[in-house]
Amino acid sequence: MNTPNPPASPVQNARLLLKTLQESFSVFRDYSPLAIGIDKQLLARQPGLDRKLLRIALGMHANSLRYLKTMEKATHRLDLDGQSGDEITDAHRSHAKEVLRKRFRKDAERRKAQREAEALERQRAEKLSQLVEKFGRGR
Repeated sequence: MNTPNPPASPVQNARLLLKTLQESFSVFRDYSPLAIGIDKQLLARQPGLDRKLLRIALGMHANSLRYLKTMEKATHRLDLDGQSGDEITDAHRSHAKEVLRKRFRKDAERRKAQREAEALERQRAEKLSQLVEKFGRGR
């Protein structure tokens, strides 16, 4: 008996939409700084797009590591055709830099906590091994 596949979540659908955008437009594929209002450009070209999914997909794209790194150094935003548009403000560049800094710090803290947990587990295992050796039966 075949059970139907569960419906895809909005995030899964947004990932598929983002993949399609990357295949269709070089500005997405290259993680170029997107023009403000790129959503309106996309909806004008593809009126059938689900606005909510588009918003989620654009958020995923704009918060990606590669996009933020590009935004940190770029000077101009690009439209869907790759044409240069508005200049990127210092505030937007600073925001990208700050988000990256926080993300890297959080990742470093997570890795440090993981290493500490692993070291503690090794100490516990060693202590248990010593106790088993000292008090274990069957010698």
